[in-house]
Amino acid sequence: MSQGVPRFRRDRKVHAQIAVDALSTGGDAAWTVAVAWTAVQLASPAVAGLIVAAGTIPRAAVLLFGGVVADRVDALRLMRITNLVRAVVVAAVAVVDLTHGISVGLLVAASVCFGVADAFYTPSSATIPRQLARPEDLPAYYGVAQTARRIGTMAGAALGGVLVAMSGIWAVALMDAATFLVHAAFLLVLRPRFPLPRATAESALAGIRAGFGYLRGHPATRTVVLSLSGLNLAVGPAMTLGIAVRAEAEGWGPSMVGLASALVGAGAVLGALGLVPVRPRRIAAWGYGMLVVQGLVIMSLGFGDRVLTGIGCVVIGITAGAASTMLSAVFASVVEPDYHGRMASIQALGDDVFMPGANATFGALASATAVAVPFVAFGGAMALMMLAALGRKTVRTLEIAGTGGQNASARTG
Repeated sequence: MSQGVPRFRRDRKVHAQIAVDALSTGGDAAWTVAVAWTAVQLASPAVAGLIVAAGTIPRAAVLLFGGVVADRVDALRLMRITNLVRAVVVAAVAVVDLTHGISVGLLVAASVCFGVADAFYTPSSATIPRQLARPEDLPAYYGVAQTARRIGTMAGAALGGVLVAMSGIWAVALMDAATFLVHAAFLLVLRPRFPLPRATAESALAGIRAGFGYLRGHPATRTVVLSLSGLNLAVGPAMTLGIAVRAEAEGWGPSMVGLASALVGAGAVLGALGLVPVRPRRIAAWGYGMLVVQGLVIMSLGFGDRVLTGIGCVVIGITAGAASTMLSAVFASVVEPDYHGRMASIQALGDDVFMPGANATFGALASATAVAVPFVAFGGAMALMMLAALGRKTVRTLEIAGTGGQNASARTG
């Protein structure tokens, strides 16, 4: 099936796809910064928070339906449409800002439109790696793609901050619209090498039920999908809230919060890129093993001085980058082709639905007990969950096609 397709390091088509995707990610990051800054200027911090989060509810509400559509239609066509829709939305914001000025209502409407568009784009884009890259090259693909997106996010956020400060949100909106148009134009000429079979036509609710039924009937797939959907529920609160709480309690200052985030990011790049030249055997076992280590290190963040905390952040980044790369490749291989969009939507739904509660629980534990308690509770829970996944032979023996072991592309139960 892979005959005639170049290996990843020489695959110019895949390299171009990763670069254009990173460009679009950078535009999104710039837009997010511009919306947050503009919202704070227009209203109170509380209202600004609601504006930034306004797209989350419609995204969560539509995401499962978006997965059904992604499994039924041409994913590339759906991605082109959603890119064009988002380009029109941000261009409209730029025009209104230049002619009438920006408003809270306009920002909320734009955020809602983005949330709905993302609900269709996210599951569709999740099918692309499997349609472009050779199965044995999926770990390398995800390692480079995730690194490129991280770089795009950092560069886009910095550029967005400069542009919104110098010119206003209209300038960032036009830049973001340009990245969407470039992405849509690239998708017009992109052709899948390994087209996925499409799901049979049925009602949206029937398609959603079939997706959850597929999870129930395939335990190994269920473990991979659900573990990826909850991947950030321990490390997210620990890094966004926990480090800030520790820095305030220890008198480290706000600079430590930024440094911790930077160390995690640098570690993630090292972890992801480190897998590009290698194809580890027992890739699922390695991925879950990395996450066990990550859970233990999260527990340690509640103790120790600034240096130990910094080292812990680097280790968390390395394990996150490596594990995410390996398990994303397993996900791309383990899921049946006509369920790929629905499984991606269930995976993405985890952050949308559970992350607000995870942050609130972490903060409540830190307030009601000692600062170290939520680190131990969240990190310990993560380590135990990943150990439970490792305890399943059907999970730890999963492999990418062409690397030996249990073929992840086969039906698993």
